[in-house]
Amino acid sequence: MMPFRRLTLRPTILTFTFALISSTSACVTTGTFDKKVAELDNVRASRDHVVVERDGLRKRLDDATALVGELTARLEKLGQNVGKLTSEKGELVRGLADARVRLEELRRQTAAAEARAAVFRNLVARLKSMIDAGKLKVVIRDGRMLIALPNDVLFDSARTDIKPDGQTALVDVAKVLATIPDRNFLVAGDTDNVPIHTARFPSNWELSTARSVEVTKFLIANGMRPQVLAAAGYGEFDPVAPNDSSEHQAQNRRIEIVLQPNLADLPSLDEAKTTP
Repeated sequence: MMPFRRLTLRPTILTFTFALISSTSACVTTGTFDKKVAELDNVRASRDHVVVERDGLRKRLDDATALVGELTARLEKLGQNVGKLTSEKGELVRGLADARVRLEELRRQTAAAEARAAVFRNLVARLKSMIDAGKLKVVIRDGRMLIALPNDVLFDSARTDIKPDGQTALVDVAKVLATIPDRNFLVAGDTDNVPIHTARFPSNWELSTARSVEVTKFLIANGMRPQVLAAAGYGEFDPVAPNDSSEHQAQNRRIEIVLQPNLADLPSLDEAKTTP
């Protein structure tokens, strides 16, 4: 009898494929399909980055836990021979204390990584319809969790007035971000490398900063607290793609809303001084 083999399909890809097919009444072009697959891959890559960080901390936590257990067992055994092995016991006591400190720090870091992963999953889930529509992306870049909105959705060329479609997108984003506790957000404006020279915008610095300020003010008008928001402009100096084609330049024209690290998750100055 032929052995029975279970056929497994990747549910994420199936769900995405069925959703893509059912959302159009005509045949989907190869370019559109590839673009949607690329967007899904970007989200999956960001999610995997968070998972790898979390799993690494879990491994270090398990190793530290095992070390504490080993040192504790040796101390208990040495307790029967304190007179002979005082020196070794003293070293073990110090080693056990250091290991416990490292264990507590790893536990804290693991909990922080779990919290970041939960925030990321929550953002992706709540903004999924906008991600699927190409209005924004939720990614992790340079260790920062952020929401990236293309300028084509928000602004016309060389303008700072937010377009109606951009306003609709930002209203939904504000509703989600307003529910995230104990977080500050940086609204960062970015441009391509095409220079601008106008009376109002002598360079891309002024244009990118003015756009980030407009987005910040709009988020506040739609429920976000001004105390948790800041605005910045990077001009053309923080590209995500080379400015060698119109498509890449469009990727660099964007607004990013960065979720700033929770200060409670960072080590204190005293801890930083004692860290080897």
